[in-house]
Amino acid sequence: MSNLVEIRNLHFGYGERPILSALDMDFPRGKVVAVMGGSGSGKTTILRLIGGQLTPQSGSITIAGRPVDASDTKAIYALRRKMGMLFQHGALFTDMSVFDNVAFPLHEHTDLPEDMIRDLVLMKLQTVGLRNAAQLRPSEISGGMARRVALARAIALDPELIMYDEPFAGLDPISMGMTANLIRKLNDALGSTSILVSHDVHESFAIADHVYFLSKGAIVAQGTPAEMMASDDPYVKQFVNAEPDGPVPFHYPGASLAEDFGLEAR
Repeated sequence: MSNLVEIRNLHFGYGERPILSALDMDFPRGKVVAVMGGSGSGKTTILRLIGGQLTPQSGSITIAGRPVDASDTKAIYALRRKMGMLFQHGALFTDMSVFDNVAFPLHEHTDLPEDMIRDLVLMKLQTVGLRNAAQLRPSEISGGMARRVALARAIALDPELIMYDEPFAGLDPISMGMTANLIRKLNDALGSTSILVSHDVHESFAIADHVYFLSKGAIVAQGTPAEMMASDDPYVKQFVNAEPDGPVPFHYPGASLAEDFGLEAR
């Protein structure tokens, strides 16, 4: 099976602080791939690099064989026409109705007539169960509903690639399960490739075909959800089982408490 997105020997950092090192990743067509890891491991940075919001210091990213070049505005705009993005907190336009939020990418990227845009928007809202909320504002719906509106907007253009940044954050168990099922069903119905950045092990493992685990900007483990559940890797075990002790420390690295208080051994 061919890959829609390929990352090769990618390095990225902010100034002298490295974020990603020698990264190699494949995202096959038609699959849901979860990218997991602790806070600060570089998960969201990967999405920003794929979307052309950031430029790697070295290495390459290709989408359908075409390089992602953030300096080529026209090419990036064309690539984004085939991407959908669900931001961590939805990022809906608060002064627009639910309908207008979903219609936004259609107005931005197409020249379709208004009656066709109306039909497409209502179809997408029907898919996420919110057609009858079309004229409401984001402030008039719940957080879970807002996340579904953002999902409808992400799929408005039937994208080849859909990226999800923490889609389960802040959701109640019912909304979380509903969102996970929607991600899987929409991926299969559209024939898309989905990249899922998440901390939520249960929901992500239930829908993902492949999982990458990141730590300190590098891949420490990868495989199917079943393989990750059975893994003996200390980092994977700590993350999957939510163990407080393991390779990921609680305290940020640096001077010891004794040193800060001048109590170091003499």
